[in-house]
Amino acid sequence: MKIRLIRTIYSMLFLSFLWGMVVPLHAQYYDPKTTAQKFASVLQIINFAYVDTIDEPDLVEKAIISVLKELDPHSQYISKKDLRNATEPLEGIFEGIGISFQVYKDTILVISPVPGGPAEKLGIMAGDKIVKIDGENATGSYVDNNYVFKHLRGDKGTSVNVSIYRKGRKRLIDYTIMRDRIPINSLDAVFMAVPEIGYIKLNRFSRTTMDEFRMALGELKDQGMSKLILDLRGNSGGYLDVAIDLADEFLGPGKLILYTEGKSSPTRKYKSSFRGNFEEGKLVILMDEGSASASEIVAGAIQDWDRGLIVGRRSFGKGLVQRPYYLPDSSVVRLTVARYYTPTGRCIQKPYNEGYEEYYDDLAYRLENGELSDEHNINFPDSLKYYTPNNRIVYGGGGIMPDVFVAWDSTYYTDFYVDLLSRGLFNDFVLDFVDQEREYLLKRYPLFEEFNSRFRVDSRFLDNFLQFAEALDVVPREHELEYSDELIRFQLKALIARNLFEFKSYFQVLTSFDDGFRKAVEVLSDESYFVELVNN
Repeated sequence: MKIRLIRTIYSMLFLSFLWGMVVPLHAQYYDPKTTAQKFASVLQIINFAYVDTIDEPDLVEKAIISVLKELDPHSQYISKKDLRNATEPLEGIFEGIGISFQVYKDTILVISPVPGGPAEKLGIMAGDKIVKIDGENATGSYVDNNYVFKHLRGDKGTSVNVSIYRKGRKRLIDYTIMRDRIPINSLDAVFMAVPEIGYIKLNRFSRTTMDEFRMALGELKDQGMSKLILDLRGNSGGYLDVAIDLADEFLGPGKLILYTEGKSSPTRKYKSSFRGNFEEGKLVILMDEGSASASEIVAGAIQDWDRGLIVGRRSFGKGLVQRPYYLPDSSVVRLTVARYYTPTGRCIQKPYNEGYEEYYDDLAYRLENGELSDEHNINFPDSLKYYTPNNRIVYGGGGIMPDVFVAWDSTYYTDFYVDLLSRGLFNDFVLDFVDQEREYLLKRYPLFEEFNSRFRVDSRFLDNFLQFAEALDVVPREHELEYSDELIRFQLKALIARNLFEFKSYFQVLTSFDDGFRKAVEVLSDESYFVELVNN
């Protein structure tokens, strides 16, 4: 009863707060029995008569959050202090010294300097350990990611002094680093999968995405690419206009990419231009249950125009459009203002009438009902059928259905493997190994291609890792090591590659174990898939 009362009050407080901002002034003089006056009265009564002192700003923020959850799962409140962290990845840039790092054994370990960033220009290297910042000790239990952000990030043009321990040097190396603007890449990996087939993995739709994508596309074309795998697995979205621009790269001029509609948002149509840089080559888009929003806009347009094939599993199912509204204290409400529809008229938003928790538990339900392992466990009514120009059936009502299904094999993902991953033991072991052997490894494998073809996680290496895990009370149960053996070996090798070479090396190693990647290559290499499914 108490919880329900608090929720009611929170809701009233929030609506009273918004009413004063968006309702015409004459509405303030409505009959006191109207809802706005009721809300204002409750707030006054609480302030005047409540038994304890209240934190009014905190109440208002909780009220905002509570009410938005009642609307839909994607309307969101972002406080002023959280706004920068929320928008930074999508803006594609931050200001700092330019390193990828990990806090390892209470010490800041440089995984790699950002190419062209301030740290790299001064000669800071992968494997360096930052032990002092501005003359103060920077090691210990208090050192975490927030500590690093607070001390190393800062405004462009400001400086920070760091002292670095580098293996083989008797003394610390002191640097004064002038902070600068550092790009946050939205592309994780770009490489040739096999001759003629390029691969691009996109992790978000940010302000820098199109520049990155066009540069990557040019690099791949220079290497002989004529077919493309665009990997949007796990990509939860980003800016709507960036998704439209990316879809435009693949479609001829004048084709509808999507349209949006809402109660207070008139229908708006978005069409492709003449600027596409990959309108002809064969295209596969990789999707899974983590692909959402902007990812689904791109995939929906490609599928609806019979332009390419979607390979993988059913996507998340987010078809709602949010618009930011700034509040007086510079916090933001991202309010759902419209639904978007694919060119055939599909709304791919999955139902959310059962509530917030049920909505996000949908992925667990997909696993339980066997959808992730067998496409025949996915059932949509005929009312959700739509037809492409080539008369192919596509479905609305809950994500983008793939043209070519790739089952998720859960056999490898034992509790033992999950424990190794969640405890960070892969990372810890590899970081220690590379720290000890970096010079030897780079001398033996100066190029990634040599490492990838020759390095093996042999039985001795695996035994060392298992002993390391056992010392931390993580041991396999019956048959778990047998099931997870291959995945563990690939994960170790991929992490070693990432720490020795570029970030994309991690994905290049794992392609040998990646069923989705291998199916995409198969589809692009076999004309029958395109004759049967696209027939362009």
